[in-house]
Amino acid sequence: MAAKKILVADDDAVTLETLSAQLRGAGFQVVTAMDAMQAFMVAQRSAPDAVLLDIQMPGGTGLDTLKRLRASAKTQSIPVIAISALPGPEPKARALALGALEFFPKPVDFDRVRETLTRLLGSDSDAPSPKK
Repeated sequence: MAAKKILVADDDAVTLETLSAQLRGAGFQVVTAMDAMQAFMVAQRSAPDAVLLDIQMPGGTGLDTLKRLRASAKTQSIPVIAISALPGPEPKARALALGALEFFPKPVDFDRVRETLTRLLGSDSDAPSPKK
């Protein structure tokens, strides 16, 4: 079975590269975007199995992107995990209200992300055990 494809959308290059490398190391295929508009376009074009979406990005917020993903027939059922460095409970509440299935504060705990992706996407991927 083919590796599950994850779209990682974050404007912070370090976070983007770190999450991408960790996901690849866990057996996922990764596509990336560095702003909100690009994230929506990549999701439309590449049909990822899940999206890791920073909610504070240029080109429109990640929350705007989440609304657009949910409004599009092509992407409305793709699981979205929101991530953010914004403090307090409001970012999580807003992301979940708009259709994110999970929310993680930055810095992101990759083990929790991997576990959540496995739960959301099923364990039928060819993903090897995570490398420590």
